[in-house]
Amino acid sequence: MARAFDAAALPQFVRALEFASRKHSMQRRKDADASPYINHPISLVSILAVEAGIHDPDVLCAALLHDTVEDTDTTGVELIEHFGSAIAEIVLEVTDDKSLEKQQRKRLQIEHAHSLSPAAGLVKLADKTANLRDMADSPPRNWDLQRRRDYFDWAKEVVDGVQDVPPTLRALFDAAYSRRPS
Repeated sequence: MARAFDAAALPQFVRALEFASRKHSMQRRKDADASPYINHPISLVSILAVEAGIHDPDVLCAALLHDTVEDTDTTGVELIEHFGSAIAEIVLEVTDDKSLEKQQRKRLQIEHAHSLSPAAGLVKLADKTANLRDMADSPPRNWDLQRRRDYFDWAKEVVDGVQDVPPTLRALFDAAYSRRPS
């Protein structure tokens, strides 16, 4: 059963926020405004906690940290040392292997979605929801219409494989998907 976010969970959450902020400090998103990368993990936490009512502190910390191994010099061992194995395992479940070719990584996300733990599934769904919202509101400048459509369709394939999705979170994803460019 998921733990509830309470006063005891706050220090670790703030440490995760600080860690993610430091690790992503020099990164920018691919959107037209090149917004600060840290906005993305914060968006995941907002989707999960504010919009979907998910208050499990491990899930919320993992949402903040979800791209640190994939997109920074962070290691899984480092996450375990700082945040414990429960949070690190969630992050590692949603981390792509960047040594693989991009199309293979995308295919593996679809293939592995059904086997994600419930906690990792929440983070994955929030990530795809945030990405679709960003793609609809401020797509990368160099992405043509077909590439954006393809991204929406691929994200839906990934999410369709995630098991035991809370209806509220699925509705948030479906609303984001409904903004698919036509």
